[in-house]
Amino acid sequence: MLNDFFSEHNQSILIIISTSAGLIVAYFALLRVLRHFGKNPKYLLPLTSVKKLSPSILLIFLSILLRMEALRDVIGLPEEAYWFRKSSTLLFIFAFTWLILTCIKIVKHYVIDKYDMHAEDNLKARKVTTQFNILERIIIFIVIILAIGIALMSFEGIREIGVSIFASAGVAGIIIGFSAQKMIGTILAGIQIAIAQPIKIDDVVIVEGEWGRIEQITLTYVVVSIWDKRRLIVPTPYFIEKPFQNWTKTSADILGTVFLYTDYNVPFDKLREELTRILESTDLWDGKVNVLQVTDSKPQSVEIRALMSAKDSPTAWDLRVLVREKLIVYLQENYPESLAHTRLKIEKMDASENTGRE
Repeated sequence: MLNDFFSEHNQSILIIISTSAGLIVAYFALLRVLRHFGKNPKYLLPLTSVKKLSPSILLIFLSILLRMEALRDVIGLPEEAYWFRKSSTLLFIFAFTWLILTCIKIVKHYVIDKYDMHAEDNLKARKVTTQFNILERIIIFIVIILAIGIALMSFEGIREIGVSIFASAGVAGIIIGFSAQKMIGTILAGIQIAIAQPIKIDDVVIVEGEWGRIEQITLTYVVVSIWDKRRLIVPTPYFIEKPFQNWTKTSADILGTVFLYTDYNVPFDKLREELTRILESTDLWDGKVNVLQVTDSKPQSVEIRALMSAKDSPTAWDLRVLVREKLIVYLQENYPESLAHTRLKIEKMDASENTGRE
């Protein structure tokens, strides 16, 4: 009876049961360790990420179980070893790739969540967000290509295809380079933007005469959110090859200007006092720059420039609109003769001179 119990068939069943139990114990032990680390803020892995890692880890354990010879003996398919091994290999490659991609996303969100994109001084947050968004896409692209190459190399019949992905990179690069120059240039421009960062997420830019914010940066294109809720789609090489304005390259604060055209008899000192009063009465002004200067003189008027500062460009726009309106109202109510107008001078002539000319 003991010999029957330890027969070859029963031994296979015992191996499957013990291996399955070991994998299950290892799986739950790993989850417990991950949950323990997730509760501690010092560790990289947050608690919410445990569920994201669980399916890929379970598939890895399943691929190990699928490769066992005892499993084939139990289900009566000992001759199908080749297909079981190939299935196990492909499942392992898929699960491991899934695990790597999940880890990349977890690390990205963990790092980005440390920075507040809604803060007034969010330059560091915008830099980190831009770099991680672009680098994440690059790494995902490379990992997927490598996974496909390794999967192809696991089949002897088409191994040459998988080998060519790695060994023939030079020849393939020349062929692809001639046939897809623009695509490669676009991808390289996206990588260059991630490294050099001429633009960042939430940067204020002037592109093609449009004012907007950088909403999304990919390897091939950039989405600019225009102030009137339109979206401008720009290829990434544009920001490498063409000049454009970036109002928040190093900081968000900016200077705003207001131009007035008045008569020559305008009281400049009074106008300076009124500008100071307007700026001090609003929260839009950051308290740094307050200048009023005569920047030009023309036959019919003088050009006056009011210069002021604000914490960012939208605030500067609102401040300029406010100051322009208030200064015009001030001149209308207190010095209407200072508004720009056209003079017509008529000289009085004697009656005798007038009669003589007739």
